[in-house]
Amino acid sequence: MSKGLVTIITGRGKGKTTSALGQALRATGQGLKVLMIQFLKSSRIYGEINSAKKLYPDFEIIQAGKECVHTEKPYVCTDCNFECHVDTKKPSREDRESAQQAFALVQEKIKSGKYNMVILDEIIYAIDYGLISIDVVLELIGGKPQDLHLILTGRNAPPQLAAKADLVSEILEIKHPFQQGMKSVKGIDF
Repeated sequence: MSKGLVTIITGRGKGKTTSALGQALRATGQGLKVLMIQFLKSSRIYGEINSAKKLYPDFEIIQAGKECVHTEKPYVCTDCNFECHVDTKKPSREDRESAQQAFALVQEKIKSGKYNMVILDEIIYAIDYGLISIDVVLELIGGKPQDLHLILTGRNAPPQLAAKADLVSEILEIKHPFQQGMKSVKGIDF
């Protein structure tokens, strides 16, 4: 396999996770083994969870956020007042512990050598909220296996993180259905 790339997908627009999932789909189609660890997420309502089950063992998703208070269907995340979400101004001890455990899991999974691509979904939020130090993420990038593709998603990518990446994409929001009062749509999940 050729050199593994470090990709950052950032920006204020919708589609960072979706873009990373597209990369995962493309990679599995080429015979690569892919792992996505979702920082800050725990709700089983995300469509990618069901899709990954169909692609297992080639594609695996592990959610590492604190447990969602709503697990029953039918349920739409935007109806929950975001009880499971991180308080960005004052993250809880549980939020910090979940992020630290997720990062330890990332390190373990990368060391296993089982995966060709590892996606750290929303890790940039975890950095931005002070749940994970940027220094440990930079160290992870610097010490990753040479042939491993590493994708990091989330808003507000710090410049020093972008400097370590081979590819940085910024997703801009031009127009969003939330602006018209629309909630999430099954299969689109905005």
